[in-house]
Amino acid sequence: MRVLVVKMSSLGDVIHTLPALTDAAGSLPGIRFDWVVEEGFAEIPSWHPAVDTVIPVALRRWRQRPLRDFRGPEWRRARNRLRRPVYDAVIDAQGLLKSAFITRQVRAPRYGMDRKSVRERLACAVYDHKVPVPKNMHAVQRTRLLFARALGYQLPAGPGDYGIRDQLALHGPPPEPAVLFFHGTARAEKLWPQSHWRELLQQVVAAGYQVWLPWGSVSEQERAGRIAAGIEGALVLPRQNLRELAHRLLRVQAAVAVDTGLGHLGAALDVPTVSLYGPTSTRLVGAYGRRQVHLQSPPGAARSGDPHAMMASISAAAVWAELRAILTGDS
Repeated sequence: MRVLVVKMSSLGDVIHTLPALTDAAGSLPGIRFDWVVEEGFAEIPSWHPAVDTVIPVALRRWRQRPLRDFRGPEWRRARNRLRRPVYDAVIDAQGLLKSAFITRQVRAPRYGMDRKSVRERLACAVYDHKVPVPKNMHAVQRTRLLFARALGYQLPAGPGDYGIRDQLALHGPPPEPAVLFFHGTARAEKLWPQSHWRELLQQVVAAGYQVWLPWGSVSEQERAGRIAAGIEGALVLPRQNLRELAHRLLRVQAAVAVDTGLGHLGAALDVPTVSLYGPTSTRLVGAYGRRQVHLQSPPGAARSGDPHAMMASISAAAVWAELRAILTGDS
């Protein structure tokens, strides 16, 4: 059986889809997947052993000049790749108009969430089979249930398995006494104050750990430099791709993250992580996996309705208490 998955973005959403493939591969011997994904995240699906072909698209880029790019060679090549293979099913795991547009290009039975479940209701018009999936479930569990109902197997009991750690594991020395700080995020209201990061950094370094600060843009590089300034034991990393960051994660003993896709990557690799959330619902989209600690802003800050105040209300002392418990094995 060959199935096409449509889940294009964002990084966290792509990672959330991986356990559904593990379920299907364990329940339906011989099933294989191809996957349509935004070009910037094309590495992620390729790490899963049940994925044969990754089909990158660039809708984010093409939509900037649609009259030119949707008549251009890149789109024609992508459309031809979608129409050429014979699939037994295509599953739109995103439920947006843009993913429905891609799903519609495929000549196969089309599956997606029904009107009460999908994120954008008009997307349902494309699906041949509309699958009910409760909205009050974690995103990983929702996708697992979508795949199970679409492909006709019983949802496996227990937590989902991302299925990628063994593909990326490096054979070498044990993890270093180091911690990764994922301080950057695309939305400013999800940032944790730099003063809090510095206070936490000083505590982690004083406990004998090196701290690595990655970055993905000039503004994140500058923030990393300000957080690390003058503190021995803090290292601003060179710019790294997703595979390099995954290998870094597998070398540390723990990570601290704001609400960012890289925090979900840590969860997928089973790296103990303390994740910081202000307005985000951890019940629905919190980092999913073993050894994942969610720190939510206190109720008083939540009542303020100010996301910046909510993030600032999470103290460095509270984060250090959770992180120290992980590092010392007391969690």
